[in-house]
Amino acid sequence: MRAAWIAAGLLALAVPVLLPERHLAVYVLLALTATVTVGVSMLMGYAGQVSLGQASFYAIGAYAAGLLATHGLPPLLGLLAAPLVAAAAALLVGAPLLRLRGHHLAFATLAVQLILLGLLSRGEWAGGAIGLQGIPRFSAGGVQLRDDLGYAYLALAVLAVVMLVYRNVVVSRVGRALRAAATGEAAAAACGVPVGRYRLAVFALSAAFAGLAGGVYAFYLGYLSPGSFPVLLSIEFVVMAAVGGLGTVAGPLVGAGVITVLVQALTLLGTQPGMPGYAPAVLSYAVYGLVLVVAVLYLPRGIVPSVHSALRIPRGKS
Repeated sequence: MRAAWIAAGLLALAVPVLLPERHLAVYVLLALTATVTVGVSMLMGYAGQVSLGQASFYAIGAYAAGLLATHGLPPLLGLLAAPLVAAAAALLVGAPLLRLRGHHLAFATLAVQLILLGLLSRGEWAGGAIGLQGIPRFSAGGVQLRDDLGYAYLALAVLAVVMLVYRNVVVSRVGRALRAAATGEAAAAACGVPVGRYRLAVFALSAAFAGLAGGVYAFYLGYLSPGSFPVLLSIEFVVMAAVGGLGTVAGPLVGAGVITVLVQALTLLGTQPGMPGYAPAVLSYAVYGLVLVVAVLYLPRGIVPSVHSALRIPRGKS
């Protein structure tokens, strides 16, 4: 499996150079989406928690980086602050919310996102419904990223860092304790596992992943608005994690890649001559439901675990 990971890494490094410039934006957004999905997969697959508000932490990281940069602070400082602010927000809301379980927790996290979008759309400090404008390009050490190629490698570097942290967490003692708590909370607690504390830590770490991706997103687009972080985006992250396979390292990458490519293909189909103007949006929304239904019916554990079972690869090697 190590050879497969090395090959995947080399391919990911080569793709931005080989892609036509008009497709680099898709690559950047795919890498950022995969970064958020890694956190969702960790939260659902290892901590047994479902969040329908992950896009709220994506937004918090983006606005934190954007606001710091527009107020004169170095963009690098803004990018470093983005995951910290998102994690702090997750600790603040997670302490009371993580007392809930199952669909109650999912609805509560959804409510958090709706409240956040309401605050952003009415807050003059965040640009209100018009949005936050004038975010400078990312720069560090006197080097400024001016084109999509630079942001493609920045997004890839962020994804690599997040994957490294994710891999170390799931194979650590904390990761093993979380898996035990996800299958039997009472038994894990009886064995001395601090279930609540570990779950809150994973909730904050997944939010930090989303916040870091949000920071790159802010500098890449140079503009933020509440409409950039709809509720559908949170559902998209959950679908990607479920389709790729929960509880695997490669699952969120595969899920994000499959869904993004499908959505792009259907968007291209919907913009063909003769198609109605609403076709791209309808086709894009429909793909989430259809792919999720197909995955639940035929690949209930997700793509990666199913492939591993077919090839008889031990789960720990994923």
